[in-house]
Amino acid sequence: MAMSTRLAKSLSKLIFPAILLIIAAIAAASVWLTYRTAHPHSAIYLVTPEKYGQLSSRGAQVTDETWTNKDGSSSRGWLLRGAENAPAVILFHKYGADRSYVLNLAVKLNESTNFTVLMPDLRAHGENAPVKNTSFGGCEAEDALSAVEFVRNLKTPNQIALVGKEIGVYGVELGAATALNAAAIDKGLKALVLDSVPADSDALVVDAVSRRFPFASTITSRMAKVGTFLYFFDGCYERDTTCETAKKIEGRNILLLGGIDTPEFQDSTSRLSKCFPAGNKIESKMDLSPSGFGIINASIEQSEAYDRRIIEFFRNNLGN
Repeated sequence: MAMSTRLAKSLSKLIFPAILLIIAAIAAASVWLTYRTAHPHSAIYLVTPEKYGQLSSRGAQVTDETWTNKDGSSSRGWLLRGAENAPAVILFHKYGADRSYVLNLAVKLNESTNFTVLMPDLRAHGENAPVKNTSFGGCEAEDALSAVEFVRNLKTPNQIALVGKEIGVYGVELGAATALNAAAIDKGLKALVLDSVPADSDALVVDAVSRRFPFASTITSRMAKVGTFLYFFDGCYERDTTCETAKKIEGRNILLLGGIDTPEFQDSTSRLSKCFPAGNKIESKMDLSPSGFGIINASIEQSEAYDRRIIEFFRNNLGN
């Protein structure tokens, strides 16, 4: 009996450190995956206002702006000023993209409505991003509120407020989560266009990991979800689902968009329509091909139809 006890103790001394080592290795790998995903690849802008301005006189009026976020970090965006006292719209791009992805939509929107349009780079996105890591919608919502404040404080050359009371937001995927989170806090955001809305921040992480590390993506995406608890332990990672956030929004005009090119986000966006309280006016179009997520690869006709839908929605729900 004594020999069996000694043998069990010896085995436990051998096995326990090995188990601890395995757990530590899994934890380290999880944090590494989250870290890599929170630092999206940086790429040059698809098009700049300088180049776009060669084709469009309105595009040549885009200016490069910076402002300070609530946490003291810096944000930047392209701004296209509209008519005095007209509404404004802020356009938020998807994960892995940047403000150049919404430049064409911004110019068309400004041309058609004379609204002021702001195109921010989300955290960790765009060339030489001032903030190096994304939080998948948490800190981005706070940044979005700072962008709204920046727009509200814009002045004309005569030091009169440029933008009227009506402000709308548009977002795709990460941008949609950002816009939704911001609208839940700022009741002044009256019109929302949300395309390919994830179920939560974890869904963003899973999709980003699956695209970036496709090998054994089922395992790596689960590990990255675990890694968010360690990597963002003192950060602003959003744990609420987008459905829970939608329940806080009242009295808005909302357009939900989804497409067959991203079925996982198509499903979550469709389900989101049932989460908003009854006081909201909701329109939805779930069978786009493609959605805003893949619009960069669409034909000219598809892109034009997509942009017209968004422009008409803002015109009808923000227009003076």
